[in-house]
Amino acid sequence: MLKTVTDVFPIPLDAYPAAAGQSLSAVLNGRIAAEPFNLVAAGIFLLAILHTFTAARFTALAHRLQHEDEDRARALGRSPVPRFRTEMLHFLGEVEVVFGLWAVVLMIALVAGKGWTTATHYLNDTVVYTEALFVVVVMALASSRPIVMFAEAMLRRVANAGGGTPAAWWFTILTLGSLLGSLITEPAAMTICALLLGRQFYDLQPGVRLKYATLGALFVNVSIGGTLTHFAAPPVLIVAERWNWDLSFMLKEFAWRAIVAVFLSTFVYWLVFRKELAALATRPAVTDVEQPDEEAIGGRLLPVPAWVTFVHLLFIAWTVYVAHYPALFVGGFLFFIGFTRATAVYQSQLALKMPLLVGFFLAGLVIHGGLQGWWIAPVLSSLAETPLFVVSALLTSFNDNALITFLATLVPGMNEQLRLAVVHGAVVGGGLTVIANAPNPAGQALLARFFDGAILPMGLLVSALPPTLIAALAFQLL
Repeated sequence: MLKTVTDVFPIPLDAYPAAAGQSLSAVLNGRIAAEPFNLVAAGIFLLAILHTFTAARFTALAHRLQHEDEDRARALGRSPVPRFRTEMLHFLGEVEVVFGLWAVVLMIALVAGKGWTTATHYLNDTVVYTEALFVVVVMALASSRPIVMFAEAMLRRVANAGGGTPAAWWFTILTLGSLLGSLITEPAAMTICALLLGRQFYDLQPGVRLKYATLGALFVNVSIGGTLTHFAAPPVLIVAERWNWDLSFMLKEFAWRAIVAVFLSTFVYWLVFRKELAALATRPAVTDVEQPDEEAIGGRLLPVPAWVTFVHLLFIAWTVYVAHYPALFVGGFLFFIGFTRATAVYQSQLALKMPLLVGFFLAGLVIHGGLQGWWIAPVLSSLAETPLFVVSALLTSFNDNALITFLATLVPGMNEQLRLAVVHGAVVGGGLTVIANAPNPAGQALLARFFDGAILPMGLLVSALPPTLIAALAFQLL
């Protein structure tokens, strides 16, 4: 028995009725008529996005109620007891759980509207979780003590050339650290940059404006800094094979523009905050307290020998090389865990909580994103080169930019100029929000403690706008 279009979920984009000559609104209305659940999925996705922008309010309310409960308990001479309402508000305020939480709502709606078999088929057989798994593994690898110490030693040579001041470290990490993503992938570069910024900059307690400016520059620089090669930035990686973009193509069309944008935007922020950055040099350094691995003998850590660092680098190289094959890089990660146990005297505690939360965030995002192609693809296909660049950057701000470029590969008839426009826009807009680029949740998770536990979405958006505009000019005018 032949299946009709409505028997398949989600409906393939090329299976919708032909829309030649129709307006965008007519195309979208036709697709809603063909699959009414499209509107439900888009509505739930919108609510999830709104939740990310209000998460900080839930956290602030949770803190206020917690303090009130503690004060009340002390007044009665009792020990404070965590209350369900407070813990639930803390949970709702965790940005990393937002899309997973709303994925549960989506699952319930899918079961109610399409049936259990369709819902489970979509979540288990249709959605691809490779990127989320990859980020978990590479983030854990990149945050290991030998890798962080190795990256810090390499960047220290450059920072010392600038006097070794907090400003020199700040500039070096935001530029060379971000461009490192073209070799070790953007998620790994984001992890290393965030950890080093925490140690060399944020621990010195800069002002709020400078904190957010640094975060915005970091997110934008990492998003464009991974485009020097064709395998490191998720939005490029997903189109490179389909469009035959190799290393020489990336060096010609992306690399030099990205380098100019990274250094120029960082220099502009240095000019704006140079006095405050210079003042940080007068503050006492904060000693980083390392938590030894539980297997470390005597609870103390030894200096990391070169061969241990080399093995860690091999694990990262393997993970990057087999990034498309979860069974291989997850298997490699299990061997890595065994290696860290065998070399426990050189290892700090393996950080898994943050990578798992970030992976959960990305998994929820791709679950929702997989049902948004019905409206994103027609929007992309209806635009000329410059509007396509702008809209791609805007859509990226509330979708993972890899999703935007993937959907672009499904649009028939895109010439090379249009392909460049959509990918340029996707990488340029990758720093505007936490959900715009896959590595951003890693930076958010590692640096949120310096922002009173919550990074305000509007604060990030405003601080990321100047480097985003500089990157847009570099990619469009140069």
